[in-house]
Amino acid sequence: MDVRSALRDAIAQLERNLVASAPLAAELLLMHVLGRDRTWLYTHPEYGLDSAASKQYFSLIAERASGVPTQHLTGHQEFWGLDFDVTPDVLIPRPETEHVIEVALERLGVEPGANSPRRKEEFRIVDVGTGSGCIAIALAQELPAARFVATRHGVAARIDFVDSDLLDILLNEPQVTGHQQRLFDVIVSNPPYIGRQEAATLPREVRDHEPESALFGGEIGTEMYALLIAHAAKVAKPGGILVLELGHNSGEHVSGLLDTPQWTGVAFTNDLTGIPRVASAQRNSK
Repeated sequence: MDVRSALRDAIAQLERNLVASAPLAAELLLMHVLGRDRTWLYTHPEYGLDSAASKQYFSLIAERASGVPTQHLTGHQEFWGLDFDVTPDVLIPRPETEHVIEVALERLGVEPGANSPRRKEEFRIVDVGTGSGCIAIALAQELPAARFVATRHGVAARIDFVDSDLLDILLNEPQVTGHQQRLFDVIVSNPPYIGRQEAATLPREVRDHEPESALFGGEIGTEMYALLIAHAAKVAKPGGILVLELGHNSGEHVSGLLDTPQWTGVAFTNDLTGIPRVASAQRNSK
């Protein structure tokens, strides 16, 4: 079987099983099996797969057809131009989360990839509820002098990964991380924001294969924001920045939580579909 035939048969199998973006999944899995890129696939359509490669490929196609995410089968996902290892233990990085990086850099006055003086400042940044580490690592890539704490429930030289319920460890045991309270320039988070009442509406790839602790923020989905924002107010520097990813129905709720004397400069950034995707605010310096 050659590359062209393998892709044709794989796409047909995935489409019969109602897999979204079937051609893309078929391409990625064949690239993974052959260790080739997309350009190679389409410039070598008559390349023959040996029996071992063919067996491996259609075994992966069968798993994808059953609902296993492509990223769990390849072990990789691109985010912010970086290649991240992905396992079923963490949320798969999504393109919309890149808005968190964009907003954080914008509010710091740093243009991505630009060699500005602000880029070299020794910012203190905490990523609350990190999974794959994509937010902290992407920001570390853009801010080479910054220091990070990445907390999680249940560029290693500059990022301290610690287990914590939200920011509890920084509030009660700051000596564990070497960071004292109210010392952070930026607090970023992509918290769980899907309501358990929405579980049945989720794609099977998400509902059946991604960790519940990274998906569900309570029965409604907005329950975690209040405590997260309260914690952030206690560990942010005066003038420090808070950047939060939002669920599709979280904007109004989070707006109300940030409407306090502790926060100023509250702003919301929409995603490409026009839905508020990121909330940001500055810790009042008074």
